Amino acid sequence: MNIRDLKYLVAVAECRHFGHAAEVCHVSQPTLSTQLKKLEETLDVVLIERTNRQVVLSAVGEKIVAQARRVLREVDDLNRIAQQHRDPFGGDLRLGVIPTVAPYLLPRILGPIRKRFPKLRIQLNEGQTADITVRLRAGLLDAIILALPYVDDQCEVRPLYREAFYFTASTQHALARRKQVNERDLASEQMLLLEDGHCLRDQALAVCESAGAVENANFRATSLETLRQMVRANVGTTLMPELAISKTPGIRYIPFARPSRSDAPHREIGLCWRRASSRGDLLEAMSGLLKSAVAEV
Repeated sequence: MNIRDLKYLVAVAECRHFGHAAEVCHVSQPTLSTQLKKLEETLDVVLIERTNRQVVLSAVGEKIVAQARRVLREVDDLNRIAQQHRDPFGGDLRLGVIPTVAPYLLPRILGPIRKRFPKLRIQLNEGQTADITVRLRAGLLDAIILALPYVDDQCEVRPLYREAFYFTASTQHALARRKQVNERDLASEQMLLLEDGHCLRDQALAVCESAGAVENANFRATSLETLRQMVRANVGTTLMPELAISKTPGIRYIPFARPSRSDAPHREIGLCWRRASSRGDLLEAMSGLLKSAVAEV
């Protein structure tokens, strides 16, 4: 038995899927399955009931997973305590970031992080919310940046910034000359949205529903850049978060009219980490740094 196999077991318990768990652990599915079989042989119990449709933990498997989580947290704490003693603001920090934030936020914050914490090595992991939250709980990530709200009584959550949504349309669109739009202007719009799994999709859908807009059911994008190019081709319109806005020929980004900026359609981005993490002081300091870095741009 080794720590790696316990991580595999916890990942399967979180994902309830061997393929997804293998992706989370950055190994092939056959490797993960083989190691878990060996773990079952070592413990001489069946941990996982394997069926064609789903992965179910056995009764003893549930108990062992609970203990494995505790073991992994303790091992992580041992490593972090030693690392923190050597250099409280140095060493490795495993940071997960959602895809609709990573390309636009990271270039703005990595420079200030390097300047403030020159001995800190950031290991970046991009993944959808469900993926990085699983990794955080399993101890595979030290902190995550994602869209709020995120509710977990075992985690600290620090809001970083509020990001407005802009109505995004081709310059050929009927609303392209407007300086502002109201939500009622979106009524009957065919909106292009991201595929399932992106939290931004759910947030955009909420705006669409309140405005009377409808999703273009014939297309779902894998990234904001794909959405941007489809809008440019005048296939439809979308909502773009503020940090993702860039000067693109053929596209107009139009703000929503509101008495105050906070009333406009928006999302809030935050930094989260396990409450028991030994890197809490570093992450608390980093949350303040990130707030300032985004505010200055």
